[in-house]
Amino acid sequence: MSQAKVDQYKKEKANRKKAMQKEKASRMAYGLLGIIIAAAIVSWAGYSAYNRSNGTDTANENSSVQVNTDAIDNYLNDLGSD
Repeated sequence: MSQAKVDQYKKEKANRKKAMQKEKASRMAYGLLGIIIAAAIVSWAGYSAYNRSNGTDTANENSSVQVNTDAIDNYLNDLGSD
């Protein structure tokens, strides 16, 4: 083994503990993030299912809106009379 390889190995060995701690913290953060995302999805699905089963979902309500189209009708009639 050359002296450069020996020095490289010693550096890696000296920093191995810090590198492993950093890797472990990174894995823990990704795992925690995954758990949070999964919990959010499950909560949203449960909330949606609850609203559908109880009929409190406002997106499916039948509603009517009245629009006054007199101005458009007059404009179109004026165009047709020329």
